[in-house]
Amino acid sequence: MDQKGEQVYVGSIDQGTTSTRFIIYDKSAKTIASHQTEFTQFYPESGWVEHNPIEILESVRLCMAKALDKATADGYNVDEGLKAIGITNQRETTLVWSKSSGLPLHNAIVWMDARTTSICRRLEKELSGGRTHFVETCGLPISTYFSALKLLWLMENVEAVKTAIKNGDALFGTIDTWLIWNLTGGCGGEQTEPGLHVTDVSNASRTMLMNIKSLSWDEPTLETLGIPIEILPKIISNSEVIGKIGIGWPITGIPISGCLGDQHAAMVGQACKKGEAKSTYGTGAFILLNTGEEAVTSTHGLLTTLAYKLGPNAPTNYALEGSIAIAGAAVQWLRDSLGIIQSASEIEELAGKVENTGGVYFVPAFNGLFAPWWRDDARGICIGITRFTNKSHIARSVLESMCFQVKDVLDSMHKDAGEKGEVKNENGDFVLRVDGGATINNLLMQIQADLLGCPVVRPANIETTALGAAYAAGLAVGVWTEEDVFSDEAKQEKPATFQPNLDEELRKKKVESWCKAVSRTFNLADLSL
Repeated sequence: MDQKGEQVYVGSIDQGTTSTRFIIYDKSAKTIASHQTEFTQFYPESGWVEHNPIEILESVRLCMAKALDKATADGYNVDEGLKAIGITNQRETTLVWSKSSGLPLHNAIVWMDARTTSICRRLEKELSGGRTHFVETCGLPISTYFSALKLLWLMENVEAVKTAIKNGDALFGTIDTWLIWNLTGGCGGEQTEPGLHVTDVSNASRTMLMNIKSLSWDEPTLETLGIPIEILPKIISNSEVIGKIGIGWPITGIPISGCLGDQHAAMVGQACKKGEAKSTYGTGAFILLNTGEEAVTSTHGLLTTLAYKLGPNAPTNYALEGSIAIAGAAVQWLRDSLGIIQSASEIEELAGKVENTGGVYFVPAFNGLFAPWWRDDARGICIGITRFTNKSHIARSVLESMCFQVKDVLDSMHKDAGEKGEVKNENGDFVLRVDGGATINNLLMQIQADLLGCPVVRPANIETTALGAAYAAGLAVGVWTEEDVFSDEAKQEKPATFQPNLDEELRKKKVESWCKAVSRTFNLADLSL
């Protein structure tokens, strides 16, 4: 893919739930420089999670500046060679800001936030289809997870939002929209043009407001929920020139030409074509199966969503998705709330000191359970504790909890998609492709293979989310072709494969115990402390 010595680069903004990164790739899709920084998590009440949108902007600015400095220091001519920027982001996280001042009217409400439970119950009672009222249109059930309900909460509870909407001064967006609006000019200032108010089809598909067949805002849904279409951004594809970065950023004049929600970006980064699936392990865990140009409706607790649309005239690929709210976030909880570990990387060594969990099962239903259970009344539990239990057993049970949840989703995926759910390697075996920061943990990957009873394949570059956004941006400006991205020859270094070693009978017993543990989490949210 590369011509020796050619100075052609693509940048990727990866704005995640707990940290922001900026990565610069060369024409061979190899990283030449990157920078990452964490930002503040706010928990105003139990089950509530917020971010400061201004802090997110500053984290992007810092990461861009630091990565550019590193690349320049290493002799790369990024000033002239940088051809495009891609954006990938935490999905469903919702904010409303003032068109005139550019300031947020409230903190961003994060995707895992559960404050909209009462709104969900109200809508389920009022609407004819109950929880599944909008599924045919948008592919999603009524849940605290999705942006529309968070927007309703802001409209009903924040006076500044109500006033701005009434005065025509409100703009709604997910994080991709907020970033693009600010990167391309914001509300003016030194800019000659105001910022662009857009979102891409993958992020729009997570709002509960987009018709997944027409790829446009669904007016009957907006009317039912009382959401004015004027505050919504324009919907575009995942790979097209959107606009250029404006004055006041570490780089200016570079086209933003790729945008995908993080899990969709990982699909592109993993080169998942029809019939292929991947699992990304980050704050949460997300398993997506590409169903091609068919939007498959789930009857087993999964979501129907967009996979990607790589150009305005490109075919739309759909996906079945299972979303897990708490994966890596449980490791952060061990670190930050319990102090069992001092850094996330320590969990592998601690959990490796014991051969099993000693009968301990941990279910991280901190704010409820997502797929395939969809129980916002669930709360986290740790059971099976005896006098023998030590912190290594607890640590290992946390790792197992991620893997059990992924298995739950994959089991549902097979039931929904049948043969389409089978991802096979060259030997015809079922495999799971994995990526994301947590996959650097070899013990976690081995446990995952053991509980699934199939090989787990980890690419040499586990940061496929940022890579997918870079690919989308590069495709739009001709840095790469789809053959470059999706052909087997495009894969770089050999992946690591984890083979299952667990006895089948023991696997079945562990799964049965896990399911019992999950059932114990139901209805706990209503218990008084």
